[in-house]
Amino acid sequence: MENERELEQQRVDQVIDEIQVQLKQTEKEYQKAHEETSSVEKNYVQNAKVNTTEVDDRMETNAEIQQQKQLVAKNIQTEQILKDQLTTLTDLQDTPYFGRIDIQDPGDPEQESLYIGTASLNDDHQNFLIYDWRAPISSVYYNGTLGKVEYETPAGTQETKLLKKRQFKIKAGQIQNMFDTNETVGDEILQDVLDEHSDEYMKNIVATIQKEQNDIIRDTKSDLLLVQGVAGSGKTSAILQRIAFLLYHSRDKLNADQIVLFSPNLLFSRYISDVLPSLGEKNMRQVTLYEFFSRRLQGLNVESLFDHYERQDELSETQKQLDRYKSSVAFMKRVKNYAKNLPSTNFEFTDVTFNGEIVFAKEDITKLYDSFAGNLTLGHRFNNLKKKLIKQLDQIVAKEATSPVIQDQLENLSDEQYHELLGEHEMEFSSYDEEQAYFGLQLAQKQYDTIYNAIYDDFFFDAYKQYGDFLQAELPEAFAQYSKNIEYHRIDLNDCAPLLYLRDLLTDSGQSRSIEHLFIDEMQDYSLAQMVYLRHVFGAAKLTLLGDSEQALYSKGQRPQELLQSLAKTVKARHSNLKLLNKSYRSTKEITNFMKAMLPEGNEIEAFTRPGKRPLVCQVATKDQALAALRHHLKRALGQYNSVALITKNMPESQRLYEELHHELPVTVLEEQDRTLPSGIAILPIYLAKGLEFDCVVVNDVSAAEYPLTSERGILYTICSRAMHELVMISAGEPSPLITQLDPALYALERTLPVK
Repeated sequence: MENERELEQQRVDQVIDEIQVQLKQTEKEYQKAHEETSSVEKNYVQNAKVNTTEVDDRMETNAEIQQQKQLVAKNIQTEQILKDQLTTLTDLQDTPYFGRIDIQDPGDPEQESLYIGTASLNDDHQNFLIYDWRAPISSVYYNGTLGKVEYETPAGTQETKLLKKRQFKIKAGQIQNMFDTNETVGDEILQDVLDEHSDEYMKNIVATIQKEQNDIIRDTKSDLLLVQGVAGSGKTSAILQRIAFLLYHSRDKLNADQIVLFSPNLLFSRYISDVLPSLGEKNMRQVTLYEFFSRRLQGLNVESLFDHYERQDELSETQKQLDRYKSSVAFMKRVKNYAKNLPSTNFEFTDVTFNGEIVFAKEDITKLYDSFAGNLTLGHRFNNLKKKLIKQLDQIVAKEATSPVIQDQLENLSDEQYHELLGEHEMEFSSYDEEQAYFGLQLAQKQYDTIYNAIYDDFFFDAYKQYGDFLQAELPEAFAQYSKNIEYHRIDLNDCAPLLYLRDLLTDSGQSRSIEHLFIDEMQDYSLAQMVYLRHVFGAAKLTLLGDSEQALYSKGQRPQELLQSLAKTVKARHSNLKLLNKSYRSTKEITNFMKAMLPEGNEIEAFTRPGKRPLVCQVATKDQALAALRHHLKRALGQYNSVALITKNMPESQRLYEELHHELPVTVLEEQDRTLPSGIAILPIYLAKGLEFDCVVVNDVSAAEYPLTSERGILYTICSRAMHELVMISAGEPSPLITQLDPALYALERTLPVK
């Protein structure tokens, strides 16, 4: 094997030599492109400053400006492509590839060696030195075992014989480890990756993709892919790599702007932000549920998922029942039925005013809407109404364009104002009068821009009042709270989806047909009503939903197959698929075994064989002793690990502990709007820790008083599952029955006697 290692190192050296040649050439091309862009931009600025007085001069200058704009855009695009190539080549120079497969196609007397890396590399003769991990043939590396194997290509299923699978760990161009295996990724390399300390960002780990993850990544047929994975099973990694694969697989018709990922929080969004760029892809659009609703409900203070979680203890059982009902598919069906049968006289139109005067009265708008009755759909009627209002506004503007006020403004137009009104258009005027008429109309339209926007944006329709009418008619017991919220410009989370659904149905708006793929992380925290609305908005998108029912903080979890059936029915999926990830890689074997023992069906979870310390339960007698134990373990962990988290049940507890600790320790409370993890110790409630991992997790109070009920199992399980290398739990008094009912061998118990 030593001789083979020398031969492999020689090949690595040759590939790096080729990379360096291509790097130098690309750097020259990039520098040239950059200089050309600077030159074109300079010409554009000079042309834009030309003083124009005559019509012919103005038009000639405008044509030159448009040409320069196109040149600038083309050069910037070329420069960006070269810059991306430089980034890819630089990354490959350090680690050219991580795998090798030897294959022999049927009827071919020669076997072939293929090397797999994060990006493709060809030599001058177009020979592949490295195959991109997403290429069809590369699936053999992830899924195949030695012998006959099949793999999917655009031309259909192909067959080959896998003769060898070799794995490498290469850093700074040097092979640090290599071995042959019949598995996807041997434990030796995976162990090495998992032993590393946590970083501020998630890493690109395509070298360690497992077979079950690869099946998720390469699924192109499902319009609903549900991934249910235990904590630390690599769900998020697989999904990010799935996005990278889809962009590679459909490069000619799919771009990153056509993919939306709903993240659990802003911290998570930041945490994963480097993965796709490290694979040479642009990041998809990311949004939290709170951001999504806030953008669509401008002017209202939207309750976030976390605020909703924090106030659950304040709600009466009746309020909780109302919340559950408003989160159901049945409630959304009532919304749809209400919209379908709403009489035109019951539409909540509102006056449109300009400078304090009514331009369109709500009574006139209602009559106009009623005139479009018949067999038209709701959407067609509303769109016809908008067209009619725009037409009437055009008539008002045309009259205003000939007014003395507008004519006086035309006489004093500067060159800058002239070009601003002309915009991107290339106009040729046959006479001075024609030119004056055109610019007079442009000025008048500009003055009435706010009214045009009000009509385009449906501001003549009061969706908030309409939803209130719906509640009064269909769920009167919920109206008072909603009405009070609206009065203070706020809205509860469970009212967002049904209100927006009603608005969109009545106005034929809100849908985004350009989105091809919708990904939702931590989907167990979304209600079915929210799923109905997201399916309505992204009607053309394929759905990939990932989560873990055991980590459901806001609702009761469902069994995976039952969940798939209810989701498939809710979103009307034709080709649904369920993928289960039961092996946990994040935590040590000891932490995983402790966590899974809490769950009724935890025996289905498989721990990766990475040894470490047993979770520690530090049992003390008093709150003061608990605080002292907390300080001790936080201080010790801070000296050992990159990332240390003190995770709590809620924000008030996080803030209280900060007040107790910040005088002695470098602690920071993480809040909903935070996007980065601080240095030192992070204190955060569990809902902000979703999707994140830390080298060491300390839990403040796992006593029976704090976790008395089995209904809180999901919270404690989720907190513990954030720990990679060490888990410490402090208990003031007897630990929770969720812990004491476990096999004592699963954790270490440290007792501190009461101070006498």
